Amino acid sequence: MIKLDLDRNKIDKARSCAKSIASKVQEMIIRHSTHSVERAVLRLMGLDGVDDKGVPLPNILVGHLSDRLDNGIALLAASAMIQKGLTIEELAQKVSEGSLDLRNEKINDPEVASKLAVDLARKGFELIEQQRNNRENAIVKLGQSPQPWLYVIVATGNIYADVIQADMVVRQGADVVAVIRSTGQSLLDFVPHGPTTEGFGGTFATRANFAIMREALDKAGEREGRYIRQVNYASGLCMPEIAVLGAMERLDMMLNDCLYGILFRDINPIRTFVDQHFSRMINAFAGIIINTGEDNYLTTADAVEKGHTVLASDFINEAFAGLSGLSPWQMGLGHAFEINPDISDSLSLEIAMAALVRKCFPDAPIKYMPPTKHMTGDIFFGYVLNTMFNLVGTLTDQGIQLLGMLTEASHTPFVSDRYLSLKNARYVFNAARSLGSQIQFDSEGLVSRRATEVLNEAVEELSQIEKEGLLAAIARGAFADIKRSTAGGKGANGVILKGPNYFNPAYPILAERIDAAITEVNKS
Repeated sequence: MIKLDLDRNKIDKARSCAKSIASKVQEMIIRHSTHSVERAVLRLMGLDGVDDKGVPLPNILVGHLSDRLDNGIALLAASAMIQKGLTIEELAQKVSEGSLDLRNEKINDPEVASKLAVDLARKGFELIEQQRNNRENAIVKLGQSPQPWLYVIVATGNIYADVIQADMVVRQGADVVAVIRSTGQSLLDFVPHGPTTEGFGGTFATRANFAIMREALDKAGEREGRYIRQVNYASGLCMPEIAVLGAMERLDMMLNDCLYGILFRDINPIRTFVDQHFSRMINAFAGIIINTGEDNYLTTADAVEKGHTVLASDFINEAFAGLSGLSPWQMGLGHAFEINPDISDSLSLEIAMAALVRKCFPDAPIKYMPPTKHMTGDIFFGYVLNTMFNLVGTLTDQGIQLLGMLTEASHTPFVSDRYLSLKNARYVFNAARSLGSQIQFDSEGLVSRRATEVLNEAVEELSQIEKEGLLAAIARGAFADIKRSTAGGKGANGVILKGPNYFNPAYPILAERIDAAITEVNKS
């Protein structure tokens, strides 16, 4: 890695502030649940499928009992199963048909009901653990490419067409395949069911689609002799549910951010913070790497003026991830190559930012995003810009390199664009594989001065947020120049204040592994 001298005390200060910021929000998180968390619990307990109108059964039960969720859905569902002699799916189907009303049903024996709920949830976690073991065994058997991993998107709308494109990019060298979600899915308060063949700007995230792509990538990996990682999006109004379904079908990475939904989808802040905590606990258990979305800040704010907000957010995302039990190797913290290329010394400024992020998070598989804001549709200049991006990525030892496309600014990239992007990255990574380790910047030079400046500004920003609180900072527009109020946003009616007897069967199962991970993160 490039040798860059930075003030270790400043990095420690930034991390300390971020942990303080996150811990204050965590006090609010533990007092709340959400509709999506409760639906995720039902999915862990084995509930899947839809009714005859196509409504997901977890939505049926949570919607039916929405006025009684302060103590959670698990005991209500388990008690009703015992009293009626029904499976969880039969219970939901009868509620859907209107032949069963649970709104006034009492929980006769909470101890027996809680045992059933935990037993059912344990089966869900056993499946997730088996999938984690399958991943680890496949990596041992096939091996994996060195980082930076080459990350390529497919986005046809049709999962079967996505499989064809995914197989082609794996042949061409891709290490990670991300299936972009259909436009607007993050604002759906349900998870679509079954394989899908239509979508706008992407393909719907469903359990069936996850399974179809998993099978295809496993076959491609066997053929190519390396493990291929699958990515989708645990974000939006169904963050916890998608995390559960992704873990059950062995996704390897999930886009999962503590702020993105608030800022860019106007989802209620409390709901987002609660949902990200539970979904990240699932990801921690499943051995899934999360990817955060700080790169998006630079689509609405200037990359030079607001570069420090990206770094500050990385520290905050790291702190929240630690509170959910994620280990550093699972924290794909984000940033981007988005400085205006017309600026003098723009390459030096990009190297400074990338090296700074890597230096601050040495154990994280940093997710590095390609240029998009300043792509014009000029494919020749776009190719040059992406080459510079790839050079910075390998010089600064990034972990996950999301490849730029020639026609990024024009339309969904052609397969040929992906081929050229992979060819570009493979050449640059091979040609400059060890170059970064041979470079040390003058402590008084531009790169060092810029990195120090951004770090100092990030520490100032984090110190201010620590004083005012994260929710207040979001309201004033601290990130991405976007302001969001605590009370507003989509999904606010799905936030639940926990009652004194709240019960979630996932907690006792997660506790041992997650608590141990949190303790280890806090030591560091």
